[in-house]
Amino acid sequence: MKGPDPTISLDQLSDAESFQEPVFLRIARAISADIARGRFRPGQRLPSSRALADSLGVHRNTVLAAYQELIAEGWLVTRPSGGTFVSSDMVDTRPKAFARSAVLRTEVPGRVGFDLAPPPDRFDQPEPPKGALVFASGMPDLRLAPVDDLSRAYRRALRQNGGKLLGYGDPAGELRLRSALASMFADARGLAANESNVIVTRGSQMAIDLCAKVLFSPGDVVAVEALGYQPAWAALRASGARLVPVAVDRSGMVFDALRAVAERERLRAIYLTPHHQYPTTVSLSPGRRLQVLELAAERRIAVIEDDYDNEFHYESRPILPLASADRKGTVLYIGTLSKILAPALRVGFLVAPEPFILRAAAMRATMDRQGDRPVETAVAELIEDGAVQRHVRRMRGHYAKRREALAGALARHLGAAVRFDLPQGGMAIWVEVDSTINVEKWAENARAQGVIATTAKRFAFDGRARNFFRLGFANLNEKEIEEGVLRLKKALRV
Repeated sequence: MKGPDPTISLDQLSDAESFQEPVFLRIARAISADIARGRFRPGQRLPSSRALADSLGVHRNTVLAAYQELIAEGWLVTRPSGGTFVSSDMVDTRPKAFARSAVLRTEVPGRVGFDLAPPPDRFDQPEPPKGALVFASGMPDLRLAPVDDLSRAYRRALRQNGGKLLGYGDPAGELRLRSALASMFADARGLAANESNVIVTRGSQMAIDLCAKVLFSPGDVVAVEALGYQPAWAALRASGARLVPVAVDRSGMVFDALRAVAERERLRAIYLTPHHQYPTTVSLSPGRRLQVLELAAERRIAVIEDDYDNEFHYESRPILPLASADRKGTVLYIGTLSKILAPALRVGFLVAPEPFILRAAAMRATMDRQGDRPVETAVAELIEDGAVQRHVRRMRGHYAKRREALAGALARHLGAAVRFDLPQGGMAIWVEVDSTINVEKWAENARAQGVIATTAKRFAFDGRARNFFRLGFANLNEKEIEEGVLRLKKALRV
């Protein structure tokens, strides 16, 4: 459709932001805005580049650049007969009323044009004040991370196998890392696994999510610890599971309460942290371990065992996981290298019977395709060379001293205000606060004093406050621990 050359004005792009763009882009935006509003119709001829340049007072090359931009974007086409036209592929909308002040809006709309499902639970904590000492409940000391070993192994992985590692790989993870992990599990955790029983994940959270996606249909019932790890609960709920809390005491999940739930509900799974119960740090007693396995086998219940800090046990060798005694294929064993190396590496794992691993890998491929192959190869080398194991021994020594430092500082400075049992392992102390003290108010005052301590409310299934702190010691050195407890003491007096 031909006609007289239409006029084009840059007035519609006179806002301050548009003047920061090159002139050719401003011209292109003005033209595309008129096309989008229906002023220029499909097939309509635009002014020649020379005529438009003269009318706008710009160089012809500037207009040519604008036209080329619009041709590349599909707004315009050129024809052998000569001239530049609005693409016939553009939707032919009714002409809109022309307004010289109209602006082509390029920002993302502020709201969606469809219904959204309710968002998943979030458990982000407020950013701590600058200079605050944080008794992080499960964070390693990143100042001690084996950065040099990691960087050298990463460079070697890319230098020797970059052409392969930068391509697509197995959704279950690099075979080399799966084999290295299986060997490590056999040596240190009593798991007779091989690479076909292991899937490498982006941290333990993905492993929990994969278990949930493979296992659950909407309405399936999962037993969880009444004081526990809320991000895991969120992952289970996101797959449609209905969670039922089970009491925890000094010997871990109370088995009689668990059996009562199993008799009342058709349990699909049990999620628990038997080695160092999160957050109370207690270990599931041997008798209860056997009872859980027997119940799972008897009723065909999956057991999701989250062994998030297995390596850090100080009084003796780490207690072997439930999975090491599983003979019926009911335990899905989850762990992470985040506490050993660094959370940002996002290396976790799931150990299970091979049919489950195949399902999990297929599910993983639909959402994440695969992990970071160079990182996985580098970590595999560090395990094979014994570097990870040596680092674990160093960290265990550091953290054992920090556990003693925190226990000593609490006894010296807070006295009768707190009570605790020294945990056999883990990265935190579960501290009971005297009943006459408002623990939530104390935590609030402590934040104002530059120290962050997490109360039991954050871990409670029912959301109720309880007079406990979980005070992590791994991420702070002895001097920082002493200062942090002194700040807690000062906050108690406020």
